[in-house]
Amino acid sequence: MPSSTPPKPILGPRLRRWLLPWLLAVAALANLAYPMYVHYDFSHSLDTRSYLRMAEGRFDSVRVTHRYRVLVPGAAAVVAAPVARLYGRIWPQRPAGQWPLRFAFYVVNCLLLAAAGACWFNAARHAGALPEAAMLAMLAVLTSRWAVYGAGLPLTDSLYLLVVSLGYYAVRRGPGGGWALGLTLLLGPLSKESFVFVLPWLLWFGRGAMAWPKQGLALAVGLAALLAVHHWVDARVGASASQSVFNALEHVDNIVYSLHRAASPKGVGELLSIFGFFILLLPAAYWLEKRRASRAARTIFAPLGAVDAGLLAIVAIHMLLSGDLGRMGYLAAPVFCAALAFVFSHWRHLLPARE
Repeated sequence: MPSSTPPKPILGPRLRRWLLPWLLAVAALANLAYPMYVHYDFSHSLDTRSYLRMAEGRFDSVRVTHRYRVLVPGAAAVVAAPVARLYGRIWPQRPAGQWPLRFAFYVVNCLLLAAAGACWFNAARHAGALPEAAMLAMLAVLTSRWAVYGAGLPLTDSLYLLVVSLGYYAVRRGPGGGWALGLTLLLGPLSKESFVFVLPWLLWFGRGAMAWPKQGLALAVGLAALLAVHHWVDARVGASASQSVFNALEHVDNIVYSLHRAASPKGVGELLSIFGFFILLLPAAYWLEKRRASRAARTIFAPLGAVDAGLLAIVAIHMLLSGDLGRMGYLAAPVFCAALAFVFSHWRHLLPARE
């Protein structure tokens, strides 16, 4: 007589919650970012040339803004070593040189951005979104041109977005999210200097995931690693520590420029295009819920609150100091993914009833 016991899942629940969205995000990004990796014109991009030089072990001609973000270039250099032996056989039409290294950046950045996407999915689930809605929202956010840009090019945006996304997940997860908050505090200082603006938000809203003493310990280790990297890089290029301070202060001059740009028609278009046409679904859902005035519809955006507003304020600071409104605005991806997942979760309440 056949047993009525259902088959045991091959993967555990925790692995399914992370591995499946990560694999789906990797597949999506690998497809979307491949043309960017192959056809991008590097002649006018100082940032990409800087990170390629860093991956080759050359720091003397790299701007102080970039030279301490060593994790992604270092990982790309490790991946490029075995890739270089096979690259010419697979793609003989491409000349030797930086092609294997560019491919290595493409692989590393796709994997890191996909991990950020898995964080968005799980954060939206803990906020109350349905699994299917959270997955669809994650894929929608990954179609942004800035995701394609960050995955296909030799940049380090992927790691910083992963750090911010891990922090958002940890805050949403609360108890049980300490591992994610610990990784955020360890990797954050080395991912980007502007992580300092994320710290107050993390320390306050991350209390439920990790107590302050443990947060302080993880942050101390991250800062010690940053100081070690500064010392090592400065010794190689013969630079003084004061250069980093002066470089940070120079970013303050970008505030006025960013405000003028955001107020211009081109700037408004850049802001609205960060997440493409999916951004229109949020005001549309708000208008529909007001029109229907149903109890279910009015709760769509209820899970969003001070946590999300605080992160959006930090993203605004990044945009003002950088001057690159769209690229920095994509750091709001965790919050936007959650909001979009709520819309997809409640879409039945928003549409007119069948007559």
